[in-house]
Amino acid sequence: MQIIPAIDLKNQQSVRLYQGDFQQTTVISKSPLQQAVAIDSVGLKNLHLVDLDGAKSGRPVNRALIEQICAQTDLKVEVGGGIRSLSQINTYLTSGVNRVILGSAALNNPKLVQQAIEQFGADQIVVGIDGKDGRVAVSGWLEQSSVEMGELMASMVAFGVNTFVVTDISRDGTMTGPNTAQLSSLQAKFPQVTVVASGGIRNVSDLEDLQTAGIKAAIVGKAMATGDLPLDVLAEVNTSVS
Repeated sequence: MQIIPAIDLKNQQSVRLYQGDFQQTTVISKSPLQQAVAIDSVGLKNLHLVDLDGAKSGRPVNRALIEQICAQTDLKVEVGGGIRSLSQINTYLTSGVNRVILGSAALNNPKLVQQAIEQFGADQIVVGIDGKDGRVAVSGWLEQSSVEMGELMASMVAFGVNTFVVTDISRDGTMTGPNTAQLSSLQAKFPQVTVVASGGIRNVSDLEDLQTAGIKAAIVGKAMATGDLPLDVLAEVNTSVS
């Protein structure tokens, strides 16, 4: 299984939110760069960065820090949060970022996703589908829509999107386990795509259950920060679980 450590950026710091609530923020590290270097040093290959300030404001806020992380590590970095235009996507992809994640834009401006796929290719464009009770949330999870997660995924698949980061907001940051049933249902419905599990993962058993359910990649955030899934364990799982 591919393990993707996550760092959420807010005010130039690494933080974790509880169920996406900006009012329930815990600072993990005052130096996200040092945290990324540590992830790189154990042999993990990927990093999931979220610009929380960007997601809330609708524009990249922590871009300089993100570019610094790209420059000073060998990690394959994917970035989401506040990306609303082709020019912003291009700026990230030409400054060291490997993949850009479009979240709110997928619902509010699907044409952007279509254009991004055409211009940059499916290997560099990922769609993030965040939801609660099966419905999509946008704008840094501050707004709930009436659109079903599967419905949005279907429309994005039609554009050629082949990788989706799927997050159950009610599980994110809670250490209560991932929504394996929902994730496996979406993966089964769209077997041609990669569903990346996000939210609630707390231990190796959760990762093994996800893989058994057909999920091949998972993002780990809070459990990494708390030490429940330390970096050396994540590195081992990244290479041993098959």
